[in-house]
Amino acid sequence: MVTRKEVAELAGVSEATVSRVFNNIGPIKPQTKMRVMQAAKQLDYHPNAIAQSFARSRSGNLGVLIPYMPKVHLFSTYYFSEILSGIGEQVREQGYDMVLTLLTPDESHDYSRLFRSRKVDACIILGSRDTVEQRASLQQLQDQGLPFCIVNQHFEGMQLNEVDADHVEGSYMAVRHLTEAGFRKIAFLNGSSEYSNSQDRLLGYKNAMKDAGLEMPPQLLLEGNYSRKSGYEVASKFWELRHEFDAVLVANDRMAIGLMQGLRERGWIAGLDFAVVGCDDSDAAMLSNPQLTSVSVPFFEMGKVATRELLVKVLGGEGGTTFQIKMPTKLIVRQSTMREHD
Repeated sequence: MVTRKEVAELAGVSEATVSRVFNNIGPIKPQTKMRVMQAAKQLDYHPNAIAQSFARSRSGNLGVLIPYMPKVHLFSTYYFSEILSGIGEQVREQGYDMVLTLLTPDESHDYSRLFRSRKVDACIILGSRDTVEQRASLQQLQDQGLPFCIVNQHFEGMQLNEVDADHVEGSYMAVRHLTEAGFRKIAFLNGSSEYSNSQDRLLGYKNAMKDAGLEMPPQLLLEGNYSRKSGYEVASKFWELRHEFDAVLVANDRMAIGLMQGLRERGWIAGLDFAVVGCDDSDAAMLSNPQLTSVSVPFFEMGKVATRELLVKVLGGEGGTTFQIKMPTKLIVRQSTMREHD
């Protein structure tokens, strides 16, 4: 099947321009329209009926797709709650409504069903994982010309609308902070590699360790599932390795707090016996004992930016090429990386 992208490349215009030509949206120069129509005829391109129907009739709704995970309180999870708050604020400013959909595992590869039912004009996808099935589903959305955006995830080799954070730089800053404080044996507790932020944080950790001339023993690279429980459970492994590390970078605050709790029960206290840095800078980071040093990720702003890009630029006809935005992170230093604390 010929795609809109191929027509755009042959005509020498953006995919958005091809979409506007076939949906008759906005002012378009006659010569531009002619180039697009000639390219479409040459390639035997037929625009997707769903996308055309969607363009002619707006619902006024922005869809937000998140995975349904049994026994996980998604809305108490800092990552989801902050992004959803940012989306909600921007949706209200643009005069739209938000349609929230929880996708079960068997539904997670059918992102286009909300468009087929004409419930939404565009959608934001949260919690996506880098799997063959999800890549295929996202490519299908892209080929159909349906507007969507991925938040806090990127897919190497795919040109999708994405709003992400600079997790590589975030973990690099965390390790550099630890090395400057005198720590040399730094372990890393990561999440699943199906999430690009896990891969990015691992890369930042490795880059910082390499630049500092420090070793990275494989036994000090462990994995959890981003839950507090997994951090608590892996504490037993860290306890066995307690003579091999003096600091730990953890890929999110929930796991970091679970790890601190598990080691405290064994007599090791963060900020005294070892240092720990989390990621996200959630509310829990300030409430933990000791308070947790953490990499601050602008989840709220990421939600706002993704919504604005979709509703104003893509649906409003202002956009041209696919947008890929990476937002900065920063390190918030607290007691858990101090050698002594009150």
